[in-house]
Amino acid sequence: MLSAIHSLLDNTYEEMVDIRRYLHQHPELSFQETETAKYIANYYEKLGIPYEKNVGGNGIVATLKGAKPGKTVAFRADFDALPIQDEKDVPYKSQIPGVMHACGHDGHTATLLTFAKVMQQFQNDLEGSIVFIHQHAEEYAPGGAKPIVEAGALKDVDAVFGTHLWATLPLGSIYSTHQAIMAGTDRFEITIQGKGGHGAIPQDTKDAIVIGAEAVSQLQQIVSRRLSPLSSAVISIGIFEAGNAFNIIADQSKLVGTVRHFDTAVQEKIIQEMEQILKGVCDSFGASYTFDYVKGYPPVINHPEQTDLVLQTTKEIDGVDIAAITDPLMVGEDFAYYLLEKPGAFFLTGANLEGNDYPHHHPRFDIDEKAMLIAAKAFANIYLTYQEQAK
Repeated sequence: MLSAIHSLLDNTYEEMVDIRRYLHQHPELSFQETETAKYIANYYEKLGIPYEKNVGGNGIVATLKGAKPGKTVAFRADFDALPIQDEKDVPYKSQIPGVMHACGHDGHTATLLTFAKVMQQFQNDLEGSIVFIHQHAEEYAPGGAKPIVEAGALKDVDAVFGTHLWATLPLGSIYSTHQAIMAGTDRFEITIQGKGGHGAIPQDTKDAIVIGAEAVSQLQQIVSRRLSPLSSAVISIGIFEAGNAFNIIADQSKLVGTVRHFDTAVQEKIIQEMEQILKGVCDSFGASYTFDYVKGYPPVINHPEQTDLVLQTTKEIDGVDIAAITDPLMVGEDFAYYLLEKPGAFFLTGANLEGNDYPHHHPRFDIDEKAMLIAAKAFANIYLTYQEQAK
């Protein structure tokens, strides 16, 4: 049956490309994906596969029940876009100014939809059930995964899998890991309140820029000097705002940044150290501060048994040259919430387009669309092997 599924997927490749390119031309931002959700729902409506809409927001969850008893396996694809202007010179360039599928979610959606269409044609031979989770708002916290899980999408699911088409990995490669594959991603905002004044009379001020600079310098020492070298983490300041005139000492400065981690104990240690540093720096200058720390997506932590299943089964796919372990990435993904709820694994499908080496979230981002076909075949291999191993 697997070879027949692969053959049928090959035959639907053009449709897969058409879906991806349509979605690429009509992107919608996180939590605003109403037309994309309608498109997905209409696709399942035409197939006659039962589905639920407005799951946890704009989510769509469809279920294909096989004719034979077996396990229930879920596959997830996200479908939101980013606030980026598409700068590619291609026929399928985004038609929405300032909005672009710059992370491959259009490809994820096209992959899952055509996978559903093909698997339906084998419904009488299938064991168990397939749940197709189309998730909104992956790009913007609090994200769509958590409310979809809370809505009960995984209630009867035995295992859950997902992939990310990865533009900086070569086509024909698949990578995963037995533990954390992506980091927890937090956001913080610090406001330092000093005392402004004339640039010629600094002794009467409490310079919020100097205080902010000192805070930045010390915050960068948390990872290098206050954490174990074996504890991976990142603290990055992305915004430093202060002042509005060349000859005025600023009374206030604002720092905004991100923390990345793979361990909640490390996360808590970082928060504690940040608070201590800010208090010490501001006290020494006679200034005050506010510290707003928002815990974002948790780390994406794979389950070893399901990771082995991914790597073992995808090696057999025609066109896959390597299926191997990868180092974890410091980027975030709310697929983490599914793996906190059920066993499963997340993996990367190489999608580098020759001649286009732009990374995710870049205005010229693009993928080799043949990666979608590999991803769909990977889903098929994972599903059938999971059912076989569960007997």
